[in-house]
Amino acid sequence: MKTRIKNGIILTLDESNAVLYDHDLIIEDEQIFALLPQGQYSGTVDEDIDASGKVVMPGYINAHMHFYSTMVRGLGKAAPSANFGEVLKNLWWRLDEKLTLEDTYYSTLVMQLQAIRNGCTTIIDHHASPAAIEGSLDEIARSYDQTGLRGCLCYELSDRGGDEITALGLQENERFIRRCQASPSNMMSGLFGLHASFTLSDATLNKAADIGNNLGVGFHIHAAEGQSDQDETVKMTGKSVIQRLNDTGILGSQTIAAHCVYVDEAERKLLAKTRTMVVHNPQSNLNNAVGIADVLALTKAGVLVGLGTDAMTVNMPQELRVALWAQHLRQQNPSAGFMEIASLLYRNNRQIAGRVIPGLDVGVLRPGAAADVILVDYLPPTPLDATTAYGHLIYGIGESTVDTTIVAGKILMKHKKLQLDIDEAEVAAHSRRLSSALWNRF
Repeated sequence: MKTRIKNGIILTLDESNAVLYDHDLIIEDEQIFALLPQGQYSGTVDEDIDASGKVVMPGYINAHMHFYSTMVRGLGKAAPSANFGEVLKNLWWRLDEKLTLEDTYYSTLVMQLQAIRNGCTTIIDHHASPAAIEGSLDEIARSYDQTGLRGCLCYELSDRGGDEITALGLQENERFIRRCQASPSNMMSGLFGLHASFTLSDATLNKAADIGNNLGVGFHIHAAEGQSDQDETVKMTGKSVIQRLNDTGILGSQTIAAHCVYVDEAERKLLAKTRTMVVHNPQSNLNNAVGIADVLALTKAGVLVGLGTDAMTVNMPQELRVALWAQHLRQQNPSAGFMEIASLLYRNNRQIAGRVIPGLDVGVLRPGAAADVILVDYLPPTPLDATTAYGHLIYGIGESTVDTTIVAGKILMKHKKLQLDIDEAEVAAHSRRLSSALWNRF
């Protein structure tokens, strides 16, 4: 199967940040075959896509997501919360313990359809459903199979539900990772999921570390999202969050430490030394009033920092804009961090995806890379070239409408119409029915 995309402005987002005019992008099967001057390709194609009035660029990557949060939208039954700990107890922990497997599947499917409409093609998820653990990751993976998106999944292990729930969480992570390893694919993989240091005993953390390291995979954990994580961890163990995770064997080049709002210089150095990845989630941090991670200090220390949404949205350019404004505030400098923040989404997330999904070269348009491509409606009102591309991405393209979404060479949305055998209206209607029942159990 060969597809030609023509008449658009191509943003390669490669090392040279090349912007190509009057070029065709040729996709063969699941990969990019060539980028050639218009009319130079002499072969036949199965489909032509006209990108006139559009930019052609790599699909977006979300490095930290919680699909199960979908069904909280509009819920007003949670008690007001004065701090982050109360947010967890009053809302999220009450919600996740009521989820069924069907809730898990539909909450994923709803957000994946929205992701396609927003040009998000790879999503790294972190799941929790203590009353419906067994098979929960299969239900999420089933949604990925239906929508055609790429992903990396894990189950959120915690001690807060008791020994039986903990054991099931260990088993679900191991089972799903083994499933992925038995059928390796650059469409789906697994990490070993952990909630946070303060909800994990030494015994549980050691068991998880043994299983994950024996399987040869990384971990996905919330780290120092709030000051309470640091305070409780020091009280429990006498160590900081990052020091404890390192001593237990959790850190490493395939591990994602989400948030890291409250890490000091020594912890930043340890993250860099172990090549642990950090994922910044600014909208969630601001919403929960926990603070703003010092992305510039993390980057300066040599930490690979990516961008996630923590379920606040699947619109990655929106998250990036908030990250930039928030970092200006964090640094008390409206000129600080432009390239560091832009790199979170447009450079670093592709490295993160490549580490956690084996064999994946994504987030760039070049021959041999994965054919994850989006077309965005955009007529540049100022010069658009390699030197100005990031300015256009943040201040213009990111606010524009996604027209077409392609993953692994498969067209998931064309000219704003989904190309899937899924009734979007029926999915939303069924989700409303499930949400009503969930809210009654809340």
